[in-house]
Amino acid sequence: QLQLVESGGGFVQAGGSLKLSCAASGSIFGFVSMGWYRQAPGKQRELVALITNYGSTNYEISVKGRFTIARDPAKNTVFLQMDSLKPEDTAVYYCNADGGIRSLNYWGKGTLVTVSS
Repeated sequence: QLQLVESGGGFVQAGGSLKLSCAASGSIFGFVSMGWYRQAPGKQRELVALITNYGSTNYEISVKGRFTIARDPAKNTVFLQMDSLKPEDTAVYYCNADGGIRSLNYWGKGTLVTVSS
């Protein structure tokens, strides 16, 4: 029943930064993890970053050192700070809330990030 709404995508030059936000309609305290995924044209969806309910993080290797995931449970929001963006980061970015079972797994509709060379 959770709704996730992403925002913050846009067009940016290579080397620039964007901060994505994912606003949840309810509490995110109880979810096993919150994550950001992305899907580029012609490619499969991939995990970009996640943060667990106890604060541990995991990043796709190509974004390590450039992207940072954070959450603010009090505001029911998760963020993805993206720095040093590259053209290969161009994709639709999706927010995910994982409650541990399929019926408690939620997705946003995505926000488009376009990075020009």
